[in-house]
Amino acid sequence: MENKISEAPEMYVGEGYGLTRLDKVVGLARANSIWPLPFATSCCGIEFMATMAATYDLGRFGAERLSFSPRQADLLMVMGTIAKKMGPVLKQVYTQMAEPKWVIAVGACASSGGIFDTYSVLQGIDKVIPVDVYVPGCPPPPEAILDGILKIQELMKNESLGRRSSPEYLQLLEKYGID
Repeated sequence: MENKISEAPEMYVGEGYGLTRLDKVVGLARANSIWPLPFATSCCGIEFMATMAATYDLGRFGAERLSFSPRQADLLMVMGTIAKKMGPVLKQVYTQMAEPKWVIAVGACASSGGIFDTYSVLQGIDKVIPVDVYVPGCPPPPEAILDGILKIQELMKNESLGRRSSPEYLQLLEKYGID
């Protein structure tokens, strides 16, 4: 399967005009202007810093501007070990984000609790918030984080404009107790 990073939306081109679907243009704009909010607690945060540096340069994928305010971010990147006491804080950060919003769980700890099968560690952030993409590894290399960003971009490009108001999505939010 071939990866097409910046594919233009399908359109009909005539003399002096071009027609396409609005959801394709909106999806392309969203995918190439991501404002991530890093929620890093452990070694995965260090790998994310390497991903932002010049060698890997996350800015090439439209995610150069990090946001440290949930109200200005549209991608929550949870990296590292999340203690159960941090679960409500993580949920609050997620609910403060404006729609549309996406979540990446980076590393084994954020995805499943990792090697820390203890009473104090949350066994995956999907216990408190919905997750769109899981990035495996302990810690995952920068290439894996970039792959997770590319998967989020594909999700953003292909998501219909009405999905966030669909009954299925509202049931998912209700499952997590999010209004």
